[in-house]
Amino acid sequence: MSKAEKLGLIAGNGKFPFLVLEAARAQGYEVVVAAIKEEAFPEIEARSAASVHWLSLGELSKLIDTFKAEGVTRAVMAGQVKHKQIFSSIKPDWRLAKLLLSLGTRNTDSLLGAVAKVLADEGIMLENSTALLEPLLARAGVLTRRAPTEQELENIDYGRTVARRLAEYDIGQTVVIAEAACVAVEAMEGTDATILRAGELMRSMEGEASTLNRALTVVKIAKPAQDMRFDVPVVGVATIEAMKRAGASCLAIDAGRCLVLDGQAIVQAADEGLISIKAE
Repeated sequence: MSKAEKLGLIAGNGKFPFLVLEAARAQGYEVVVAAIKEEAFPEIEARSAASVHWLSLGELSKLIDTFKAEGVTRAVMAGQVKHKQIFSSIKPDWRLAKLLLSLGTRNTDSLLGAVAKVLADEGIMLENSTALLEPLLARAGVLTRRAPTEQELENIDYGRTVARRLAEYDIGQTVVIAEAACVAVEAMEGTDATILRAGELMRSMEGEASTLNRALTVVKIAKPAQDMRFDVPVVGVATIEAMKRAGASCLAIDAGRCLVLDGQAIVQAADEGLISIKAE
């Protein structure tokens, strides 16, 4: 990206948009924020030095018109847009409705990929969402004081096999494993909800005879052909807090393809909960 150009930021929820905003400003970019009403935190308006435009999911024409009026030709998507929001709360304008009708499948990759193509056709190129945040990509190795146990390593191996197959179909990127048994898989509800559901399933079996060790291992991967422009795997302190509530003891992520948003805070929270984090 050339710093002579403005940078458009399509902002969803969480800390990710704020980190992109701060990194872009630190590198001299003028940022134009298109904040998604249903997702973006209101604080982004106060934190932005440049203009902020609020628009709803489905207002694709307004997004294009806004960026064109601001002279934006390069943009990034940052922050979660819940999958169930995309497929339930969305009120498409004519342009997005036409795009939706053209899709063979309505998973996240096909929808966002089609949106990216429409933007490109209008002269607005989507950049990798991690382009400004390379230092936040998980480094390979054990990130916490405690390394995974042998059982957790077995769970990770099995979980990666299951998660890769799910990710091939863009179903979800997270699975929760207990003693090489799949307890929960992610669909539209998101990672944290999947983790909490796995914890509820384990608690529902309390007092019953079971061959399962109750400790859960969470495996979150990038898709085999991960498009780094959108839907990049992200973990933060909220992920660790969900794991604590669910009784999960280990988190496995992809090195170089998963953003660790809260830096040292996530490691500290994991260490306090005796949770192991391993990236590979």
